[in-house]
Amino acid sequence: MKKITLPVASRLTSPNPLTLVCTTKPDGTANLASVSWWTYLSFNPDMIAFAMAKTSYTGERVRETRKAVLAMPAEGLEEAVAGCGSTTGRDTDKAGKFGVELASVDGTDIKIPALTRVAIVCTLKEYVETGDHYLYICTVDEALGDPTREALFAWNGYSQIRTAK
Repeated sequence: MKKITLPVASRLTSPNPLTLVCTTKPDGTANLASVSWWTYLSFNPDMIAFAMAKTSYTGERVRETRKAVLAMPAEGLEEAVAGCGSTTGRDTDKAGKFGVELASVDGTDIKIPALTRVAIVCTLKEYVETGDHYLYICTVDEALGDPTREALFAWNGYSQIRTAK
């Protein structure tokens, strides 16, 4: 073995689970941000966590509203997921720009992509500074799933977005 950087390690451990962190903007429209740094934390109580750059507009919305839905995108959203990961939602309607059809989720006003395999509705418990990112620790309000859809994963960093098959 030889010494490598952490970004190289992340490419070597791909594919990585991928999610769209969905929030609502002040004007009521949806905001979607691609994130592959997320994980389950606890099943009692149900908790998850995700990390976002400190400069992230979506992270700002989570800190302000304390609400988010993690939507694991399904096959058919490959290009949209790549676009949502490289565009800020501060001044852009990402769903409109990338042609993402949105759907409602019971128990929240946050919209998610219609092509979603799993949706986790969550409430921010706390966030922790982790270098150039914040780690958002959330309680899970509800989890919904559609096992007929194939989930997308991030391969080689974010250089490829595709299913695991």
